[in-house]
Amino acid sequence: MTGPEDGNASGEVYFEFTAIGGSVKVVAVHAASGTEVSVIGPAKAARADLQRLALRKLQARLQGGPRP
Repeated sequence: MTGPEDGNASGEVYFEFTAIGGSVKVVAVHAASGTEVSVIGPAKAARADLQRLALRKLQARLQGGPRP
């Protein structure tokens, strides 16, 4: 398993999905570092697409990318 110091979100990543009206909030947490990001998308979007989006945002955060 690699850690956040190499900018990789490999290892365990936990996802939480919360419905908010017509939207879904997805939280992704990198288990090894505790780094957390969230995204919000339409409730009709495919769960896999929202999960992939959250994972990509997490990877960017671990690489030291900009924080919106």
